[in-house]
Amino acid sequence: MASRLEINFIRLLSRCESIASEKRGETEWRLEKYVGALEEMLVALRKNPSKPTPEVLTEYTRKVDFLKGLLEAEKLSSPTEKALANQFLAPGRTPTIANERMPATKTVHMQTKARCTGEMRNELLGTILSGKGTSETDLRNRRGLPLDERQSAAELDAVLQHHHNLQEKLAEDMLNLARNLKNNTMAAQNIIKQDNQTLSQSMRQADLNFEKLKTESERLEQHTKKSVNWLLWLMLILVSFTFISMILFIRIFPRLR
Repeated sequence: MASRLEINFIRLLSRCESIASEKRGETEWRLEKYVGALEEMLVALRKNPSKPTPEVLTEYTRKVDFLKGLLEAEKLSSPTEKALANQFLAPGRTPTIANERMPATKTVHMQTKARCTGEMRNELLGTILSGKGTSETDLRNRRGLPLDERQSAAELDAVLQHHHNLQEKLAEDMLNLARNLKNNTMAAQNIIKQDNQTLSQSMRQADLNFEKLKTESERLEQHTKKSVNWLLWLMLILVSFTFISMILFIRIFPRLR
């Protein structure tokens, strides 16, 4: 059973997706305010004792991040930048409400990509047309409709080629980034492996030195004990010999009268 907070969150999320799918003007401020409120509700939802499962929370976070990224992409000035920013947006994977056949964020993503493509086409067509000059415009007008159709086809091919070049450049950059990341990871793994080997050798050498030191300490202790014993016996023998010598001396040389 969903909590009251989660129900309100789903309603507001569905409303934001509906607004995002509509064509908005520059003075539209509701979506940005609603997304900010969604972020606050998502934080509260994570702290709620009756919060949903981690998978559902992940999906909610994914949709809120998509709406945030959509707003940030719309603030960019260049249609090319908008198209590239939209390429990195990740829409939700599941419908927000039950009567949706396709996730609304995925539909919004497709609409946004189409709109950015149209803006790029208009920008490119404007650039091409502005560079032709007055003479080519007059010539195209004189030759009639077939030339216009051929010109439109050529312009469309130029737009498609421009998109293709952008995609190739993006794929090449991502491939280079992945290759550099792989090389750096392998180099770090090699360095860590060498450090582990050096550390293992140092530990083995330390253990070997400790065993040698222990053995030498035991030998020194035994040697010290032996030296003390021999010295004690030598002193006893010396004292005994002196005592016997004194007795013999007294016996042999009696006291003079």
